[in-house]
Amino acid sequence: MLHLASLGVVLYIFWLLLSGYFTPFLLVAGAGSAIGVLLLAQRMKIVDREGHPIQMATAVVLYWPWLVKEIAKSAWDVSRIILDPRLPISPTLVRFKPLQKTQAGLATHANSITLTPGTITVEAAPEEFLVHALTRAGAEGVIDSEMDRRVAKVEGYR
Repeated sequence: MLHLASLGVVLYIFWLLLSGYFTPFLLVAGAGSAIGVLLLAQRMKIVDREGHPIQMATAVVLYWPWLVKEIAKSAWDVSRIILDPRLPISPTLVRFKPLQKTQAGLATHANSITLTPGTITVEAAPEEFLVHALTRAGAEGVIDSEMDRRVAKVEGYR
């Protein structure tokens, strides 16, 4: 029931943010739309711990600023490499075992790696990730990384 109620609140806030208007009609229409989606989601049985992971809310709010900082740092490094006349790249593929146990955790980790400039997740499986990096140092940086530990903490396993 808690997941259903929190999903309703999130849907209604999302409606308000997208609408940008706060007339009585639109406030009621937003509430009606949120309730309609809730009823449909409940009937489809998709409101659960993985479909709406409210237990991760605090950890995610702490993870996003850290990820944005890492993206900015990597973008700066990649920009420096591009602007260097010698273009000091050393494309490297690396394999490692992620700490995550859930599909949501694995997807979050793989997407976080891909969002970070200079690296891309080529394969993501519970047993092993295959990551391509622009430099050897970037490739070594994803093995047993801070990102891996932080995503595992977000999903509740560390």
